[in-house]
Amino acid sequence: MLTHKSQTMIRIALFLVVSTLLTGVPKEPCAQQPTAPNIVFILADDLGWSSLSMPMDKTDPRSASDYHETPNLDRLAAAGMRFSQAYAPASICSPSRRSILFGHTPARQGDESFGTNYQPTAGNYPTLPQVLKGINGRYQTAHFGKWDMRAGFSPEDAGYDESDGDTGNKNGNFAIEGTDKWTDYFITSDPKRANTLAARSANFMTRQAKAGVPFFLQISHYATHVEKQTTAGSYEKYQKKPRGKKHDDPAFAGMLDDLDRSIGAVLDTLERLGIAQNTYVFFMADNGATEFMPAVRNRLDHPSQFTKPMRNYPLRGGKWTLYEGGIRVPFLVMGPGVEAGSQCDVPIVGWDLLATFAELAGENPASSSLDTDGGSFVSLLSGETGKPVARTNNALVFHRYNNGYPHSAVIDGDYKLLKFWKSGKVELYSLKEDRGETHNIAGENPGKVKELAAEMTAYFRKVNPELLTRYQ
Repeated sequence: MLTHKSQTMIRIALFLVVSTLLTGVPKEPCAQQPTAPNIVFILADDLGWSSLSMPMDKTDPRSASDYHETPNLDRLAAAGMRFSQAYAPASICSPSRRSILFGHTPARQGDESFGTNYQPTAGNYPTLPQVLKGINGRYQTAHFGKWDMRAGFSPEDAGYDESDGDTGNKNGNFAIEGTDKWTDYFITSDPKRANTLAARSANFMTRQAKAGVPFFLQISHYATHVEKQTTAGSYEKYQKKPRGKKHDDPAFAGMLDDLDRSIGAVLDTLERLGIAQNTYVFFMADNGATEFMPAVRNRLDHPSQFTKPMRNYPLRGGKWTLYEGGIRVPFLVMGPGVEAGSQCDVPIVGWDLLATFAELAGENPASSSLDTDGGSFVSLLSGETGKPVARTNNALVFHRYNNGYPHSAVIDGDYKLLKFWKSGKVELYSLKEDRGETHNIAGENPGKVKELAAEMTAYFRKVNPELLTRYQ
């Protein structure tokens, strides 16, 4: 005859079995979830707008890769919103990352002067983690991966609670002397530390979820910056796959595949912890893809000068230039209230992120005192796509600091003007009709050229007048 204690133990066991059958595999135990949302920001390096296996613009099949496979980024897009006209702040790494951290344009921040003017320990300009903690002191913040500010301060100096330190590209490379980063590739089990970054992120998110506190996590991947690293399995997969017309490098495709798998692991962690419903996930690249042509210095040439579609096709150019291929990048968001499988065509830019994250954390935009060049696009995430993002400057103004080919660009509405400072040449394009920037209509539209040039000049005069004289 069973004792009372045995009967009680049997009833408890039966209850647990039935509960498991009804609810599925139990998630990891977490404390009560905070009302403030978690924010995960994933930043890829040198990844083109048309590099994913799904199109960044549903109306344009050319905006998808003809070779790469990115099932987890596709999964993120299917669960949320893709932005067809999202811009990195700059066409190279460091200025983009600086802009995102402080919410200012690279034109305002300067190049050589950045390290002097933007020291977060001085408190002159608040950083992204400092802003979030000022809104809600319970936020825990972490930055894992590539830092690359090149300004002598660390993520902790900028307000992050945890980080990998003051890292740069070298921390994701093997840096073997005598190899050619453009043509050589390396087989490794942890390409570009993608697996390590996923594990570091899972550890951080698990600890915050169990503590019941909101968090901001930035995962800055070393991929897909060259040198090319990939796993043996990924390389073999793309070696066997028929090459595309614009994408045909199995080592790069493998590296992107490995990056995608790391991102999938982060999404899986959110599901396992039971916090996905209270977490926003943002994904973007710091600039467009490079052109893997080792001796190429004609990156400003017209697309007709090349014998095959370039790697950012249908966009023109790539990293280092302010043509669309250098600054228009993949941008995906999923989270509470974001319609699954939706697309937004309103232009947004990387210096909008600080204001956007601040509003998600609880800041009221109407009474905000944030010192930022950007504007919040939270309303776009909820489907209100009828009006542009409210910024201090309506036009988007970009500048490429480079003594060899300094140039600037301004985008206002459907039109984009580029100015090349040494030659004085200007180019005008209608992005609505010609996103590939193949037909310069400056000669046909002198009024529009004058209007956009005046906007550019006015902005530089306001934020960095030295730009108007340094190349003359």
